[in-house]
Amino acid sequence: MAETVWSTDTGEAVYRSWDPVRNLRLRVHLQRITSSSYLHCQPAAQPGKDLIDLATFRPHPSTSGHRPEVDEEEEVVIGWQEKLFSQFEVDLYQNEAACQSPLDHQYRQEILKLEDLDGRKNRRIFTYTDSDRYTNLEEHCQKMTTAASEMPSFLVERMANVRRRRQDRRGMEGGILKSRIVTWEPSEEFIRNSHVINTPLQTMYIMADLGPYGKLGYKKYEHVLCTLKVDSNGVITVKPDFTGSRGPYRIETDGEKQELWKYTIDSVSSLAQPEEEEREQRALRDLYGRHKEYLNSLVGTDFETTVPGALRLFVNGEVVSAQGYEFDNLYVHFFVELPTTSWSSPAFQQLSGITQTCATKSLGTDNVAYFSYPFTFEASFLHEDESAGALPAWPVLYCEVLSLDFWQRYRVEGYGAVVLPATPGSHTLTVPTWRPLELGPAAELRRFFIGGSLELEDLSYVRIPGTFKGERLSRFGLRTETTGSVTFRLHCLQQSRAFMESSSLRKRMRSVLDRLEGFSQQSSIHNVLEAFRRARRRMQEARESLPQDLVSPSGTMVS
Repeated sequence: MAETVWSTDTGEAVYRSWDPVRNLRLRVHLQRITSSSYLHCQPAAQPGKDLIDLATFRPHPSTSGHRPEVDEEEEVVIGWQEKLFSQFEVDLYQNEAACQSPLDHQYRQEILKLEDLDGRKNRRIFTYTDSDRYTNLEEHCQKMTTAASEMPSFLVERMANVRRRRQDRRGMEGGILKSRIVTWEPSEEFIRNSHVINTPLQTMYIMADLGPYGKLGYKKYEHVLCTLKVDSNGVITVKPDFTGSRGPYRIETDGEKQELWKYTIDSVSSLAQPEEEEREQRALRDLYGRHKEYLNSLVGTDFETTVPGALRLFVNGEVVSAQGYEFDNLYVHFFVELPTTSWSSPAFQQLSGITQTCATKSLGTDNVAYFSYPFTFEASFLHEDESAGALPAWPVLYCEVLSLDFWQRYRVEGYGAVVLPATPGSHTLTVPTWRPLELGPAAELRRFFIGGSLELEDLSYVRIPGTFKGERLSRFGLRTETTGSVTFRLHCLQQSRAFMESSSLRKRMRSVLDRLEGFSQQSSIHNVLEAFRRARRRMQEARESLPQDLVSPSGTMVS
């Protein structure tokens, strides 16, 4: 005989089902492996026989009125919340004096009806449903660990008093409410005990009476085979998991007569027919369609949409901080430049702003001024030129940092610019700044004592001025000094019909967005190449200004 491979994983498994839970069917198979009755031997052997008679190992008759072979193995198919009575409940509810609640009287009537028919279909396997007392006691008294000397914590004691609301629960004490529905003046203790978010839950226990022959119906022999929990979201929790292709589970009983039992749990729920699945899909499509119409009715017809081929940009920004500057009492002046005629903004839209004056605080080696100044703006882009050489530009955010002295005179601390992100979402940008520098110590003394400094007439000169029409922009001779940096936090949103339409317009707008997304990278490469051109041009001008005898024929300087 092959050795049995036991399943030792008794943890719970979680399933999700769209079907009604009433269609759930489980097949439970219970079988005894060893029994102390098989080890019984006659006290004295017959003379002349050296071997023990095989009849000695036969099980003895039981006093419970049924054959012992019946108790060796049992298989039952159980539905969700199907009540199977145990021998203890049969003996208890046959006595009418033991029935106290309406549920007890209902169980008594069901047991008497079973006795009039063919009797119970189960012997050892039975169930406790969601309405039984055992379910409440088991939920409140179960341990959190396997330790024998477990001490419940404060949280466990609090949660033990929480009673979950159950679905389709049958009343246990009649239909009269024992508490008020609304508590107009709740106490602090009532709020602490009642402020618990809980999902409605139904529980069911599949049990087994593993008592010896003739001793069925004792509480001490009851063992839990499987626990089923179902919530209102269709989540089914099974502990232990269905047996499937794994080995059976084992139970070892305690006491003088130790026995070994094995059992399996399998799902035998009937599969849906193709016609039923198609009918269900039609019902779901109809439900989703009605829900979509309901949502459209909530939005109404006043929902503003963009024109075909246009892209709307919404930016909710914040001037977070400025750090690394020489003087205190800083404020930031900023504005957004829409680069080309393809961009536009509403007439009421303000594309500039100025923060409050903020004192700095020391943070490490830098002095930081925290503004937390919010701003918002909206712009629209309409792409008209589809030629390959047309490169659309993206809006640019310019900023100017200034400081105030004791006499309310301002000084320019730095200029900076950054291209707005071309992708939607949250972005944190740190913009480095610089300021013009005048030769000689007199300018710095004047800036320190009486205020005033060199300023740019056009702030767009920080990058590429909007009025510039030439091919090359030269900043030769402009002396600058690197100062601190400004941190912006931007939340960008984009709206376009191309995001919801499935036509050639989507492909057209997608190409535009891709090109816009790569604009910042192409701009960075262009700036690097432009810097190399300027350096090469300066070297050429320097060579031309030197005497001819100091320059070799190859163009290099000679000593």
